[in-house]
Amino acid sequence: MKVMITGAAGFIGGFLTRYCCDAGHSVLGVDIAAADASLPGAFEVCDVRDARLAELVTAFRPDRIFHLAAQSFPTVSLVAPLETMDTNAGGTIHLYECVRAAGLLPTVVVACSSAEYGLVPSSELPVRETQQLRPLHPYGVSKVAQDLLAAQYFVNYGIPSVRMRIFNTTGPGKLGDVCSDLTKRAVEIELGLRPPVLMAGNLDTRRALIDVRDMVRGLWLAAERGAAGEVYNVGGNRIFAVQEVIDILRRKVKTPFTIQQDPKLVRACDEPVIAGDTSKFRECSGWVPEIDLARTLDEMLAWWRGRLAQQQASVSSGAAQLPV
Repeated sequence: MKVMITGAAGFIGGFLTRYCCDAGHSVLGVDIAAADASLPGAFEVCDVRDARLAELVTAFRPDRIFHLAAQSFPTVSLVAPLETMDTNAGGTIHLYECVRAAGLLPTVVVACSSAEYGLVPSSELPVRETQQLRPLHPYGVSKVAQDLLAAQYFVNYGIPSVRMRIFNTTGPGKLGDVCSDLTKRAVEIELGLRPPVLMAGNLDTRRALIDVRDMVRGLWLAAERGAAGEVYNVGGNRIFAVQEVIDILRRKVKTPFTIQQDPKLVRACDEPVIAGDTSKFRECSGWVPEIDLARTLDEMLAWWRGRLAQQQASVSSGAAQLPV
C-alpha cells in the first residue's frame, strides 16, 4: 500500500512513518523541514502550501494520506495567528485540491485537535465529539477550520476523510510539551546542570495523556476501520495533573528536588482540564491505549539523558551544540 504522510519529520509523523514502513508499506514523507537521517521511507522537503505538492501527489498516487503537517503550538499561534491559519487551514485546502486535481480518492486521515473544544464545563467531561467547539486561541480556531474542511471535501467531492481529534500525546523525542519540559529539567538536575529546583507552571492543570505509539496505532486503525466523514476523539484514558507527573518523576530521578512555580510558564489561555471520551473510536476500531505513563516517562528520561550527555560531550570536544 502507498502511504503519504505530511508532517513526517515531526514527532507523531516520525513514529507513524516508522510504523508504516515496519508494516511493509511504501511511504512518502513530506515536511517543510528535513527528516532525521534515520527515518525510513522516501522523503521530500516540501511545504504543504507549495505548488510542488501537486507533483508529489500525482506521481506517488497514495492509497492513504495521513495529514499531520501543521503549526502545532498554541503559544506560537498567539504571536503568529495568520501564519498558523494559513499553514493549518490553507495547507489542508491545498492538499485536498492536489488530490482532486490528480483524480484520486485516497483515504485521508486528518490530525485534528482537542484544542477545538476550548473551555468545557466539568459536568461535560470527558468531552464527546458532539460538544460545542469554543477554541481559546488561533491554533484551536485553525484546527476547527481544518476539521470542517475535511468534512466538506468528503460531502462535496467524495474524498473519504476521517477526522481524528487528537488529545495530549507525548513520548521519547517529544519537544515543547509539559511532560517533555519537566523530564528535561529533571534530567538536568540529575546531571548537575541546574540547581535541584524543578521549575513548573500551573500544577493543577489536568490532561488525559497518551503515549505516541498508542496514538500511531490509533491513526492507522482510523484509516482501516473509521467511517468516512466521521470525527473521533483519540487520547489517553486516564487524566493526570501536572503535580502527578512531577510525583512520578521524583521517584525516577536520582537527585532529590523541590518544586517552584515560574509565572512565565503559566499560560493565560490554558484549559484547566483536557480529556476526551474516546468510546466512539474504541467501539468502531477496537483500539485501546496499552502503554502507561510510568513507562512513557521512563523512556523520556532515558532519551533526555542520552541527548544531554551527547550535548555535554559535544561541548567538551568543541563540536557544534545539539539543539534541545
